[in-house]
Amino acid sequence: MSTEGYDSSKSGFDNAKDSAKEGFDNAKETFNDAANNAKESAKDFQQNFNQTLNNQENKKVLAGIMGILLGTFGIHKFILGYNQEGIIQLILGIVSCGALGIIGLIEGIIYLTKSDEEFYYTYQVNKKGWF
Repeated sequence: MSTEGYDSSKSGFDNAKDSAKEGFDNAKETFNDAANNAKESAKDFQQNFNQTLNNQENKKVLAGIMGILLGTFGIHKFILGYNQEGIIQLILGIVSCGALGIIGLIEGIIYLTKSDEEFYYTYQVNKKGWF
């Protein structure tokens, strides 16, 4: 074997090594871009979630719908922060086999028919627990 064959093999090895390094660098850059995009998306989601959670109108709609659908279990009470009333309604709903779900239905309809301002002052500021 001549030095020419050795040089050719070494050159091929160096080219393969450079190509592998370039591929690794490209993959690393792509991964970092994806990681940054994921972080940005998570941050946007968190901000939107907090904005939605703090928005009183959305709380009104959510509490109203939950009152209509799951009023037997007092879910709408827990959404509004009325834990004691929620536990009472949950226990009564289970004991009555759901017959007292009419309370949740009525409250859900009341929540949805009130104006935003009236709902806020009645259920958020004054903390009116029932009806």
